[in-house]
Amino acid sequence: AKRYARDGYTLLLIGHEGHDEVVGTMGETPEAIQLVQTAEEARRLTVRDPDRVAVITQTTLSLDDTREIVDVLRRRFPKLVAPAKDDICYATQNRQNAVKAITDAAEVILVIGARNSSNSIRLTEVAEHAGRRAHLINDASEIDPRWFDGVVCVGVTSGASAPEHLVQEVVAALKRLGATEVEEITLIQENVNFGLPLELTIAGSRSQP
Repeated sequence: AKRYARDGYTLLLIGHEGHDEVVGTMGETPEAIQLVQTAEEARRLTVRDPDRVAVITQTTLSLDDTREIVDVLRRRFPKLVAPAKDDICYATQNRQNAVKAITDAAEVILVIGARNSSNSIRLTEVAEHAGRRAHLINDASEIDPRWFDGVVCVGVTSGASAPEHLVQEVVAALKRLGATEVEEITLIQENVNFGLPLELTIAGSRSQP
């Protein structure tokens, strides 16, 4: 964001107002950045120079979340500088794809995540758009057995930052409620690794004897 601002670009940040990452990013370059939450906002916004526009995204959004907005911006600003595909959160996209897959069988979807987690909320929306009932829960203690009256199959997923032990605790709770079979659905193996920032790499090498 700071690099594009230095180069004289108007920055368009696709994200959700109030999200911690959005607040922090907008605070870095407040004079050059605009928040875009919907395709309609993308159609209405104005910029200083249509030839110098760059778009960045909240990292916990998926390709599905941003595609429509980016398409509108590309039509309006043919020279738009957009992030590489890999800059979009792979973990968020993978989870949305998995929810779409399990809605074929699961009548109820439990999404483990915080109430203020945009990618967890989006998972419930994906399930609901597929015609399934979805419940966003922090942990197993929030499960209501009445959700499963007459239900044969329950799907479980989690937001990108939810720890694995919460998932296992929810599965264990479902077993106590009568679940007899657990099937894990794997669409893709996540094997992305992130290198340390250069500053930490240099500091680590200096600390070696």
